[in-house]
Amino acid sequence: MVTTAEATESRRTLLVKAVERVSDSVVNIHSEKSSRDQTPGYGQVAARKVNGMGTGIIIDERGYIVTNQHVVMDTDSLRVTLKNRSTYRAELISFDPKHDLAIIKITPSTPLTVAPLGTSTDIMLGETVIAIGNAFGYEHTITEGIVSAQGRDVEVNEKQGYKNLIQTDASINPGNSGGPLVNMDGEVVGINVAIRAGAQRIGFAIPIDDARIRIAKLLDIEKLNYTWHGLVSRDLKTASDKMQLVVQSAKPDSPAMLAGLQMGDVITRVGSQTVVDQADWERSLLGFNAGEKIEIYVQRDGKQTPLSLSLAAMPNAPPVAQRQRPVARTATVARANNPDAVLPPMTADEERIWQTLGMRLGPAPASKIQKINNRFNGGMTVTEVRPDSPAAKERIYKGDILCGLHIWQTENLDNVMYVLNHTELSTFGPLKFFVIRDAKTLYGHLTVSTKQPQQTAEQAAAK
Repeated sequence: MVTTAEATESRRTLLVKAVERVSDSVVNIHSEKSSRDQTPGYGQVAARKVNGMGTGIIIDERGYIVTNQHVVMDTDSLRVTLKNRSTYRAELISFDPKHDLAIIKITPSTPLTVAPLGTSTDIMLGETVIAIGNAFGYEHTITEGIVSAQGRDVEVNEKQGYKNLIQTDASINPGNSGGPLVNMDGEVVGINVAIRAGAQRIGFAIPIDDARIRIAKLLDIEKLNYTWHGLVSRDLKTASDKMQLVVQSAKPDSPAMLAGLQMGDVITRVGSQTVVDQADWERSLLGFNAGEKIEIYVQRDGKQTPLSLSLAAMPNAPPVAQRQRPVARTATVARANNPDAVLPPMTADEERIWQTLGMRLGPAPASKIQKINNRFNGGMTVTEVRPDSPAAKERIYKGDILCGLHIWQTENLDNVMYVLNHTELSTFGPLKFFVIRDAKTLYGHLTVSTKQPQQTAEQAAAK
């Protein structure tokens, strides 16, 4: 006679064990966005709320989650539900429209379970895979199938296409986007991204090796922490298909050079975090302040060698004192909306923002902003708008609260200047912005020239 214990164990197949290994690191994403009219430019009015759904994969115990960009784009709010049914509000951290990936973050009460990420280089045609996701809103739905093909190029529409996808016949439905494709070892080998409309059991996933290259860029500490390490490295696959992060060089006078990192070193650990590639490297350095010492380990000459790394502030950001130094001028600046009133002289940063965006900004109470939309930690009040400027053309008005530019929040002038000084500003265009007006969060896109405008603030006021 078969005992209960024996029966239970006999039912724990490889598939069951794979699901058990990965399911705690899969999250369900619920979004809400406002439908807007088709009025060109800025000023679109929210008419009704539209709910969306998707899936995400936990990649860091502190709450960083990877998903598809199309799951979280243009949303007013994001809510994440874990396997244990606990729910958290999430914020969009960074995104990559071209490759349809994004990072969102929650603030969990306890450390989260990180997904076991495998490799997509050794995937075999016909091998069994599992898709886990929020299918049609049915949370943590599990479907099984096989790898049907590799290297598929898929055109979804005129604006979105994918390269080198994994094709699977594991059922993928609306809501599965951003969730994991898992092998029988319980490792994530792909990120589910698309289905073939009108077909049955034809779904596609981004290979995890391709995704991790993009994740490294999305977790870039220069963008998220405004800190810098100066390491030049590459991901290297070994003969056993294991990934290694190999040092190619360290930029002159960079933290990496000062730490003693050398060409050929293999970085194996940052603190208690194991490092296998650039995604792990960037992730492990998030949250450290400039000047804070970080213990790292490298494999050098067959030995584990400890080193001490101290990140630095972004080198291309001017010192705070220099950024706040007033511009030498003899005239005061007239209000664009009221030529009879005057404002004190602009600082160098204020002049740059006035010239480039067409706005003058002042402080805004963070408590007021967070009551309206807790995605934002703060913002700046628009006190003036220059006529015929990008802000004016997109119908930004005096009294609006600017809360974000591109992927960054704008709590102060330094945040705004970080965006305007960014070396990749020309690739951001049109520059997305978020403002709060009348208890509503609105957004639009600014057409910003990377060239310095010729018109001065005094000339604009004189018109």
